[in-house]
Amino acid sequence: MTKQSLALACLAALALSACNKPTGETSAPAETPKAAEAAPVAALEPAPAEAPKAGFDIAAFAGSFSGTLPCADCAGIDTKLEFKSDGTYAIDESYQGKKDGNAKGDGTWTAEEEGKRLRLDPNSKTDPDRLFEVVSNEEIRLLDQEGKAIDSQLNYNLKRVSAAQ
Repeated sequence: MTKQSLALACLAALALSACNKPTGETSAPAETPKAAEAAPVAALEPAPAEAPKAGFDIAAFAGSFSGTLPCADCAGIDTKLEFKSDGTYAIDESYQGKKDGNAKGDGTWTAEEEGKRLRLDPNSKTDPDRLFEVVSNEEIRLLDQEGKAIDSQLNYNLKRVSAAQ
């Protein structure tokens, strides 16, 4: 048996044993031996794309949020953010007191950390991703670029807009 065959057999056995774990039991992924990394794995099924975590329903969370976010050089940024059930979003920002201070954007959004955080990935690749903490089903809070709470007394929250508005 060659090293590649042995490595492939070990990977297959490891994959099969992982399938037999009782539900609810979790463990850290096993480290792959170096020899197995170079082995062809065409016989193994590709890993499924990461799905949203159980307990967070993207379609149910979808909706519009609005509020006025702090602005460094204006009175505030009137923000309307719509999360669509297909995983896309649209944002409309109006910088108070600024000539030509309106900005619109769109892109995709995903739930992270079991629905505790939302990531906005803009279609414009010159704009950075934005992160929001899910405070409740009715409120989200803007986070910094690293996903941490912004240390400020200012209001970084957006509240859900009822469908009637």
